[in-house]
Amino acid sequence: MSLKFSLLLAVALLVPQLTRADLLVKDGQSVAFLGDSITDQGWNVPGGYVKLVTAGLAAVGVHITPIPAGVSGNTSQDMLGRLDRDVISKKPDWMTLSCGVNDVWHGANGVALEPYKQNITQIVDKCTAAGIKVMIMTATVIGEDLPNDNNQKLAAYNDWLRQFAKERNLPLADENAAFQQVLKSIPRRGDMPGVLTGDGVHPIAPGHQLMAQTIIQAFGATQDQMSKVAEAWLDMPAGAYTQYRLEFDEGPITIRQYKILFDQSDKRHTPFQNLNDTLYFEALRDALKAHENDATPPDRNQVNAEAQKRFGDKIDALEKP
Repeated sequence: MSLKFSLLLAVALLVPQLTRADLLVKDGQSVAFLGDSITDQGWNVPGGYVKLVTAGLAAVGVHITPIPAGVSGNTSQDMLGRLDRDVISKKPDWMTLSCGVNDVWHGANGVALEPYKQNITQIVDKCTAAGIKVMIMTATVIGEDLPNDNNQKLAAYNDWLRQFAKERNLPLADENAAFQQVLKSIPRRGDMPGVLTGDGVHPIAPGHQLMAQTIIQAFGATQDQMSKVAEAWLDMPAGAYTQYRLEFDEGPITIRQYKILFDQSDKRHTPFQNLNDTLYFEALRDALKAHENDATPPDRNQVNAEAQKRFGDKIDALEKP
């Protein structure tokens, strides 16, 4: 079974759907996204989950103001310490809370389960007192090898989050369950860093899409609404990204283009990264060649922008007869 990055549709079948017609978050409201490096990347990389949530909600008529509040390396103690500055002072209507990976992953420098519970409880209590509604997110995974020690330890944190959300009647985006279901259902392909992550923790494009889907569903989106979300994402500018060995940087493409790259590398029995790099190097060469007779050489930013445009065109051409 080959992995097809039609996760936009496949995940919608894997993750349970709610049947409410009205979303919990309303048009014109603001949403703070509190978290660690996963949330930081959710805003700062092309196709990050915070951006996808914002675009996805807009596709069903709910336009939010996102308030990014992810800081790399943060534990629950760190998030509690900056809650007033980064969230409460901004007076959002909602806050999503993504916390737990670093509490476990950092080992002795992390946060044990009992103080973790106290920190999360204080974060929610302070938000509630400030009139901010909270959505709980379970922590994703620490390595795609699900039986490893970190994931086994993380399970207790996530079990408590589920129970806490139920006791407080808080919406729950069960990211860990969604990640586990996909990772158990779709085999890893040897030429990719992972199915959902690049290093076992930080999501690649399909991981960000899955996280965003799970949040929008937790806000109450129906199957019909999720179909609209998936369609809106497909050709969203910078809806995904790839990395090039030459540049060591994120190159924004659309989710549709990401899927084309993946599916074509599968059909051609070519490693994804090799096909990606070949097309990008060709695009960069063409961009440089277009300016070889210029009196004044173009600057690096101009060349990069032109190479990126040509790269996208080359991806689109892969599916043409």
